[in-house]
Amino acid sequence: MKLLLATNNAHKAQEIREILKDSFSEIATMREAGIELEVEETGTTFRENALKKAVETLAYAGDRFDAVLADDSGLCVDALDGAPGVFSARFSGEGHNDAANNAKLIRLLASVPDERRTAKFCCCVALARRGMEPIVVQGEVEGTILHASRGENGFGYDPYFYYAPLGKSFAELSAEEKNAVSHRKRALMLLREALDVEDRDHI
Repeated sequence: MKLLLATNNAHKAQEIREILKDSFSEIATMREAGIELEVEETGTTFRENALKKAVETLAYAGDRFDAVLADDSGLCVDALDGAPGVFSARFSGEGHNDAANNAKLIRLLASVPDERRTAKFCCCVALARRGMEPIVVQGEVEGTILHASRGENGFGYDPYFYYAPLGKSFAELSAEEKNAVSHRKRALMLLREALDVEDRDHI
């Protein structure tokens, strides 16, 4: 079965290949397949956006691929009623960057005490397949929001997301440490488990 990844992120593609390599005969990114498509994320949940991207990309790809994998992820802060959520990348408005998004986040949480600064990173992964029901799973990792940034690695909200089990912000983790515990890793592992169950059921 040939899988198309609805991404051109090299690090993300590598992680997906490592986890799902035994489930597909071929795995390609959009760029590798010569496909250019920008699916508008109009959903109100990570699930809706991931599934929309997967289904529309599969239809656009024609019969070159048997399945498409898409994901949507973001930060959900309890004290902000789950915001920024699906708007994580554009929290401070269209065209703004990580610094602006983080500045808004910290400003909104300025008066929130430490015990109420709980949050989680969420990643929803959707696998759309021809002639089969899609599989949609979500991985999460819990943490708290720091008052000041820590670390130089990662991207997005990583410098402010404190992960207690390792005693570091996500931006203080090495790539290997982060990939081992990330919300995307957890979602992909759940997807692989679902595919393994299907394989066993078909034996």
